[in-house]
Amino acid sequence: MAKLTDAVAALALPIVEAAGCTLWDVEYVKEAGTWFLRVFIDREGGVSIDDCEAVSRPLSDLLDEADPIEGSYTFEVSSAGADRALKKPEHFAIFQGAEVEVRLYRPREGRKEFVGTLKGYEDGAVTLDINGVDAIFTKQEIALVRLYLRV
Repeated sequence: MAKLTDAVAALALPIVEAAGCTLWDVEYVKEAGTWFLRVFIDREGGVSIDDCEAVSRPLSDLLDEADPIEGSYTFEVSSAGADRALKKPEHFAIFQGAEVEVRLYRPREGRKEFVGTLKGYEDGAVTLDINGVDAIFTKQEIALVRLYLRV
């Protein structure tokens, strides 16, 4: 799957940059029996529907031409979102010092969700400052890390 998303990212990157955006992530996932190819973009000041369209139309044509995916799928281009998932080392570097939520596969201390300030990221391990105490979560126990929005 990684090779497929890497191939799509390589096709998408020049189109995304030409639209004045940055490529945040590409995912290819199956949900409720349907495959989805999602391209997430970002832009300083936020992503508009026009930005998504400026990427979606030419990239859809390029994907049809290159045909990197066998079978049918639903193609989407959207903003990375305010509560975006952090997946790559560069994502963690950008949001060092930000408040994030870490979700675990299995409970630790009776909980699966932890919120704190992102202090570090190394080889997939995430360090949070939670109320002045450092908590380290290993790559193997982390299901998801994303920006945390207070409501």
